[in-house]
Amino acid sequence: MNIRRFLGISLLAVIAGCNQTDKPADLGVTSDPSGVQTATQQQTGTAVVQGSCPQVYLRDGTAVLRRYAKGAKDDPQKLLYQVTLADSTRQCVLNQSQLVMTVMVQGRVVPGPAGSGGTVNVPIRVAATDGKTTLYSELVQYAVNTDAGQFIFTKGDVALPGGFTKVYVGFDEGPYNTK
Repeated sequence: MNIRRFLGISLLAVIAGCNQTDKPADLGVTSDPSGVQTATQQQTGTAVVQGSCPQVYLRDGTAVLRRYAKGAKDDPQKLLYQVTLADSTRQCVLNQSQLVMTVMVQGRVVPGPAGSGGTVNVPIRVAATDGKTTLYSELVQYAVNTDAGQFIFTKGDVALPGGFTKVYVGFDEGPYNTK
């Protein structure tokens, strides 16, 4: 009976460790997702426990972007490329007055039959709300190599006040507006 209990507890520990939204290493990133931890962060900020760092959500209908050749819409033979956002993670640092996030999202790009390869810019928006009020919103034109297959989008310096906040990431084909 003790073996079954041990196996059950071990299985629960393994399952609990499979939360990909909390593990930057699962996205192929080392412990510092921004690539650089500045001396300012180390001196003025305190790392925040991941559970206190707002979660990152992919907004429904904004996780897939398809681009077609001019004049074509929804014609699979004229698809230039398709970009999909998948797993996400985040890192937070608390400074004197606010929470500063680094948001990361893993993406995949697949060239279509009409695609020629190369680098394209895709519009990715990072936004944070407290329910009804937008606390942060920025649209980034992110360069993606259509031949690479996968990419990691990183947006640092997402400054948020405390409180209940949800952070959303997705493609935004609207007008370029950064706040």
